Parts: sequence; structure tokens; C-alpha cells
Amino acid sequence: MTPLVSIIVNCFNQGHYLERSVKSVLSQTFTDLECLIVDDGSTDNTRQIAENLITIDKRVKYFFKENSGLPSSRNFGVQQAQGEWIQCLDSDDWIHEDKIKFQLSHLEQIQNSENIVFYSNYERVFIDAQENIVNTQENIIGSLNKDQLIQRLLIPDFLADSPHPCLQQAMLMNRSILNKTKFPEHLKALGDRYFAVDILKLGANFIYTPMVGAYYTKHKSNRTNNWNYMKNYYTIFYENIAQTYPELNQNCQIGIEFLLEEAIREKDQDLFNRLIKIVSTPVYLFDKKIKTTNTTSIKVLNALRSITPNFLLYEKYRGPRSKKLISFVSGKIKSVKNILSLPQ
Repeated sequence: MTPLVSIIVNCFNQGHYLERSVKSVLSQTFTDLECLIVDDGSTDNTRQIAENLITIDKRVKYFFKENSGLPSSRNFGVQQAQGEWIQCLDSDDWIHEDKIKFQLSHLEQIQNSENIVFYSNYERVFIDAQENIVNTQENIIGSLNKDQLIQRLLIPDFLADSPHPCLQQAMLMNRSILNKTKFPEHLKALGDRYFAVDILKLGANFIYTPMVGAYYTKHKSNRTNNWNYMKNYYTIFYENIAQTYPELNQNCQIGIEFLLEEAIREKDQDLFNRLIKIVSTPVYLFDKKIKTTNTTSIKVLNALRSITPNFLLYEKYRGPRSKKLISFVSGKIKSVKNILSLPQ
């Protein structure tokens, strides 16, 4: 008999977490489901753990594929899934035992389930190098409309005052959504963010289900902790938005302006050349002290930056001596201005 819900658990060399994740699926109070473990080419004990879980519960299925990244693995899982409703879960995360039941209970208020995406709150779980939980953070999303969701997704989390609203682990999607599009396989990071924007633009109807539905871990070893890695993918993300949904480009400017400032400050010409093509003006640079109204001005400022010492432009680079020097020079300039303004 075809299950109503398919939960795809992606795993790459995280066999030591897999049992906890899968058992959170098997413990669901809603039982008409299947659990698909997609092993993305692991070289650890993932296969052995998965095969043991299959013997415990016949709803568990195991698939091995060559390593190709998380978005590709999710797309593979979707192809294997039989359910009308799809949930994606990473092997180091887990879900609340009532998540699926609670989210599906909202169908009573809906006439047509096509294009429906249920989303919930989630808890961030911080894990240290010794695999101990050292902190937790509850993230309350609230009910947001389409425009609010898109606007928030286009702002980097570190520049926003609210949580990422469309965490895959906290969502439950009607299969019709995944018949229209798939996870972007070229985005090894931020793929979930782009996917959420994509399905919203394609007409997905997001419905808030107010519960802490998922537990989302953050490890010391996460690649998302590598800023150079993430900086590149944020740029790719914005380049993709500008190309596919140019009408949203203006909404990306908070993030693009931050990255552009970084490129100028760090003298990263390659990054600058990519960002200058998608930035909208006006732009506020050098700790937001200078307003530029066109890309030519930005290019001139970037050229001047390349020959200007850091401490003259950015307060963070100023030590005691440079602060004293700047204070002295500023005082002299002020004195000259005062002399020039004296009545003749």
C-alpha cells in the first residue's frame, strides 16, 4: 500500500547520527509513512547503521549513490519517494514526534492540498567538538505571507533580525510542488534558500503550523562556518536571483551591499567584478559613510581603495597610534576651516 508521507533522510559520512534521525521518523504519531535513507557515497559506517534500521522497521528503505552533494541527493530521494507528502531531513537533525500529524491536521481547513507547504518553528541545537549539546535556541517563525517570506529569504541570516523561515527540516511539502521544480544541484550551500524562493514564485502556498517541529544542529565542522566558502555561495545565490527573477534584485541589496563592502575592503577584485554587475544604487560604502549613486562612482572608489591604507578608511583597522594620527590631522583640518571662515 502506498504511504501518504515520504520522509527522505540524506546522509554523507554521518552514520553516528543516523539512528537518532531515523528513529525520530519511526516514532511519529502519524504512522502512514516511509523513511528513505539516501546515502550520498559515505565511506563510514552509514550502510551498516542503515541496514540495521531496515531490520527494525519495514518502513525504512536504503539507497546508495555516488557522492554528488545534498541537493542532488534530495532530488534522488524525491524520485524514489512514493508519498503524496514529502519531508526532507538531514541525518544529523531530527523531528518532533507529533510533527507530521500536527501539520497534516491543518488540511481540515484547506479545500485543495495542491501546492501546499506546511512550515513550522524549529530549535537550533549547538554541538561542540566533543559532540556535546552546549546550547539550544528556539526559532519562532510566525505566520508570514508570500512577500514577507521572499523578502526574508533574500537577506543573509547574519544581517536579519528574524530566523530563516523556510528550513527544509521544518517543512512538509505536497508532491505537486516537486513536480514543478527541483533542488538546485549547482548550489552546494544556500540551495534550500533558493529552492524556497523558487517554489514561492511558482505559486506554493505556505501555511504556518505553530509548533517546534524540527531540531537543527550546528557543528564546529559545518562548512557554513567557513566564511570564504559561504561568501562565494551567497554571491552565486544573488547572481541566480538576478538572472531568474530580476524583479527581486532590489530586495537583494542588503546582502549584495554587504558583500560589495567586503570585496572592496579586502581588495577582492574577482568578487567585486561579479557584484558590480548585480548591485543597485544608491549604495552606502566605507562603514556607510559614503553614498554612491552609480556604478561608475563605485568603481572609482574601489580603485582608490586599492592604494589607500586600511586605517584611513575603516575604524576596525585603527590602533592607538593611527587613531591619534587621525585625530591630530582632523584637528588641523578643523583649525584651517575655522581660519578660512573668519570674516575678512
